[in-house]
Formats: sequence, C-alpha cells, structure tokens
Amino acid sequence: MPNAPHRTLSLFVLLFLIWLLLSGIYTSMLLGLGVLSCLGVVAVCRRMKIVDPEGHPIHLIPGFLRYIPWFLWAMVKSNIDVVRRIVHPRLPMEPRVIQVAASQKTHLGQVIYANSITLTPGTVTIETDEGIIDVHTLTREAAEDVRSGDMDGRVTDLEGKS
Repeated sequence: MPNAPHRTLSLFVLLFLIWLLLSGIYTSMLLGLGVLSCLGVVAVCRRMKIVDPEGHPIHLIPGFLRYIPWFLWAMVKSNIDVVRRIVHPRLPMEPRVIQVAASQKTHLGQVIYANSITLTPGTVTIETDEGIIDVHTLTREAAEDVRSGDMDGRVTDLEGKS
C-alpha cells in the first residue's frame, strides 16, 4: 500500500509540526512558507516512493506506546548495573560475543531490535544477518538478559500483525 493517503497526510502533519517547533516565528508569511516547504518535501517523498510502511511507519505508534516505558526501565536497570561495576571494580566484567535470534518479521523490526540492544548500556549490536544478531556484552548477566528473549518478544509485539 505505498503512498497511501493517510501516510501522506500524517507525513505532512508531522513535518509541519516539526517545522513549527523549530521555527518559533508564527507570522502568516512564514506559516505559508512552512506549508509550501512541507508540501514540497511530501511531494518529493511521494515521487521517491518512500511514503510507505517502512519509510513512514505510523502503524507502529500503538506498539511503541507499549514498548517505550518497558524499554526506558530496561535502560535504567542496565545503567545502574554498569555504574555499579565501574564503582565497585571487584564485580566481575566478563565480556563476550553472543548470537541471538531475531524473531521480527520485517527488516524494520530487526533494526528496532538491534538498536534497542545497542541503546541498552552493557550491550552493543555488532552485526545483523537475516534473523541472527551478534551482540557484544560486558557481563554474563547482560548476555543472559539478551538471550532471555524478553526484548525480542516485545519488539516483535511492537511490530503487530503486519
């Protein structure tokens, strides 16, 4: 369903809201120029055929609203663990590289999963390859947490039933 009208409209609204926030000046002339520039960008995006579920994934918004609170809490817990290991050097660091399966149905879902791993302190995605992700972890516990599949399942749920 490339270039669906609702994606085109939501892209325009999103671009215009960002333009309003960044502009800070709300005279009629500048508002008009903002509308024209956003319409031009949307026209170029439609011509390039990137107003699609991957280029403008508005269908993921409900899933993100469920995922973000859980992910922020996971980041806080990981930050605390990494800081504890820095402050208390006797706590073990056991760096390792592991491979985990990514159960997401789309490349976008796998990218979200890989980025989520990297944004969680103590873990870094090294490489992704069709359903397999190589991850560097600082500790055995971080490796077990990634292997548990909790984040993988939540990102797969975020994707929905595409």
